[in-house]
Amino acid sequence: MGQGKALMASEQNGAEGANGKFYDVLIIGSGPAGWTAAIYASRANLKTLLFTGLMAGGTPGGQLMLTTEVENYPGFAHGIMGPILMDEMRQQAVRFGTELVEDDVTRVEFRQQPLTVYVGDDAYHGKAVILATGASAIWLGLESEERLRGRGVSSCATCDGFFFRGKEIAVVGGGDTAMEEATCLTQHAEKVTVVHRRDQLRASKIMQERALKNPKIDFVLDSAVDEVLGENSVEGVRLRNLKSGEESTLPVQGLFVAIGHRPNTELFKGQIDMDEAGYIIAHEHTSTNVPGVFVAGDVRDHRYRQAVTAAGEGCMAALDAQEYNTGEIREGW
Repeated sequence: MGQGKALMASEQNGAEGANGKFYDVLIIGSGPAGWTAAIYASRANLKTLLFTGLMAGGTPGGQLMLTTEVENYPGFAHGIMGPILMDEMRQQAVRFGTELVEDDVTRVEFRQQPLTVYVGDDAYHGKAVILATGASAIWLGLESEERLRGRGVSSCATCDGFFFRGKEIAVVGGGDTAMEEATCLTQHAEKVTVVHRRDQLRASKIMQERALKNPKIDFVLDSAVDEVLGENSVEGVRLRNLKSGEESTLPVQGLFVAIGHRPNTELFKGQIDMDEAGYIIAHEHTSTNVPGVFVAGDVRDHRYRQAVTAAGEGCMAALDAQEYNTGEIREGW
């Protein structure tokens, strides 16, 4: 049997079947989108099972598990730590009866009803499935970068820029995302230095012009970050010129990595419609091309990528899954 372990949150378990358990709604993913979907689905008296997934180190919860203080999520006047926010969402979902499988989904079968999700050899069937697996930031792959993540190393200017007021920051990347991050950070930082591996930026012309005209933004081209300096917080970065091999130190108090995100959609290839970058396409509201399969959060949204927008889409997907289960079409939701 697989390693999936179902944690029963209520006495109302999924109906037993010959080849697995049956649920009204299966949710894959335990970020803000997944937990919000679980809260809404369970409160609607739908038998709901959520697969938390396991991140590196065995921790579910999505990108907010790697975030320290979250100050822009509504309802927390003094901010809240990312892992604590995720735990609060988890407890709320469990309170309303959501069952959990604390393991990674290994494959899915959406070509026929009932829709089936597998953890190893264990099969879980659902009338509806909500995909909320999110997207992962692409990192540089440095040990020092990983060690200082959340302590000066970030991948989201909107989330963390406020903490760098009056400081100097480096942004790695040369595309539109990097230009957007750098421009956003100038609202808080004293100075922003964009570090890019090539001799020309890859960003669109309008984004390049906006960044080049900003007096707070400098550029270091043909260069890579070889190490993030500092023990308990970022104190600088060691740069290497890729043409000359010359090394230099750039004193900064923050490093934002903006070289892209990768949607966590490998499981669904060949069964769910995706765009060229691998993000799931929502055809109508939160519906995918497969009847009964819905999508929410960063696995679909490559524009905003915020906890609050993901949570909102989780709500929407749960309401759509409820309508799919009951057949009741409600106007004005």
